Amino acid sequence: MVIPSEKCSIIGTLSKNGVIAVTISWIDEVNKRKDAIINELQQLLAIPSVLNEADTDEHAPLGKEVKRALEYLLHAGEQAGFKSKNVGNIAGHLEMGQGEELLGILCHVDVVPAGKGWSHPPFEGVIQNGKLYGRGAIDDKGPTIAAYYAMKIIQELDLNMNKRVRMIIGTDEESDWRCVDRYFSEEEMPSIGFAPDADFPVIHAEKGIMDADFHLTKYEPDVHAPKIEMHSFHSGERYNMVPDFAKAELTVHAEQTYLLQEYEEFLKEYELTGDFYVKSGLLTMELHGKSSHAMEPDNGVNAGVMLLRFLNHFELDARSKAFASFANKYLYNGSRGVALGIAGKDDVSGDLTLNTGLIRFDESHAYFGLNIRYPVTYDMDTKRKWLADEMENKHIQIKVKDDSKPHHVEGDDPFVQTLLSVYEKQTGEKGELLAIGGGTYARSLEKGVAFGALFPGREDVAHQKDEYIEIEDLLKATAIYAEAIYQLACVEQS
Repeated sequence: MVIPSEKCSIIGTLSKNGVIAVTISWIDEVNKRKDAIINELQQLLAIPSVLNEADTDEHAPLGKEVKRALEYLLHAGEQAGFKSKNVGNIAGHLEMGQGEELLGILCHVDVVPAGKGWSHPPFEGVIQNGKLYGRGAIDDKGPTIAAYYAMKIIQELDLNMNKRVRMIIGTDEESDWRCVDRYFSEEEMPSIGFAPDADFPVIHAEKGIMDADFHLTKYEPDVHAPKIEMHSFHSGERYNMVPDFAKAELTVHAEQTYLLQEYEEFLKEYELTGDFYVKSGLLTMELHGKSSHAMEPDNGVNAGVMLLRFLNHFELDARSKAFASFANKYLYNGSRGVALGIAGKDDVSGDLTLNTGLIRFDESHAYFGLNIRYPVTYDMDTKRKWLADEMENKHIQIKVKDDSKPHHVEGDDPFVQTLLSVYEKQTGEKGELLAIGGGTYARSLEKGVAFGALFPGREDVAHQKDEYIEIEDLLKATAIYAEAIYQLACVEQS
């Protein structure tokens, strides 16, 4: 016997033993809320929640806009009937359901800087050709709103729950993860959880991630007067982004016209754009590259490394020459760490990758900020000691800023298999287990995976200009998350 619900997308089937089995059309439930989902995402995208430690106070430890994004989502959740908690204005959660066990959904509302060259304003949520544009659209505000509405659907359908479901909201994912460190120092660790902050189907392995500064400590003094002196060099803002802009300030004692002609030829050869100008006797040279996420540096063009490669061809002062030579020898085309001697790979998570995210050179600094993502089975502790000795011989001192160890959940775990089956059911596509170089909040859980929201075959525009999410994908992801929550927290597991 079939029992129709007042909600047309729910059908209850009465079995012989009197138990009602519920069948729900999740995508129908999502489509009912399409306009609300899009509007909610546009509202969140409008908040430029970039880390700003110059705009902090005791109530906004990571900047006022970051706090505003956190408060926006917590307030929306309260209005929707969820239990909310703000943890030190640096993290928070929204919770529904009951039970001893806790299912965590780990999201973040901070974003990387927008950068330049956008076709649409990065904080307005412009819609064009079925795409919703904005910084954070795919990383991670779009997936966050998808998961948030998935929770709302479960609650509004008043489905019985045997677990608590908690959306944990961070505000420092793109930098130092101070949010989750603070949160889990005070709050409960979920027994299982997923982070909607990467790719579908299911990511069960994440590489280790090490940020380290390589400082130039010594160089051979000038024997002859240099033809070019480099006073400053600046490129990059984050370890986890390929920098798309670099600037060098120089004094040129030789024929400047020749240098600039060579620069124009260099730009043509590598199909790059750049500029130069003279002010107060200093020549400023600028180069534009292409930004991308550090987990695959070859998707971008590193403006800083390329500009140093050009300058390395000329007679620089000794300190600048040592600096540019290191970049040219060890960092140019160095995304797999071969020249540094740290290359490695495994069958679970693939190649080690290396990104030169920061380059700083002036009177008091000369260093490269590297982001190294290493395979699950890679022995970084041993390799790091070896590399420190090798670099010391080349007058480079390594200062490790952070080393987040790899994360791996076995593929045959019932939790992982449930997520795979939900993905397959909602998409009609075969699911497979993935490993990534990116780091998600999943690694902060004892048993956590990354689960969407980028679908196979879609362009990965995280951390790039004109970041967007396909509206179709936003809705489909919401349906997937809704059924995943239902399967994990509403259905009695056998």
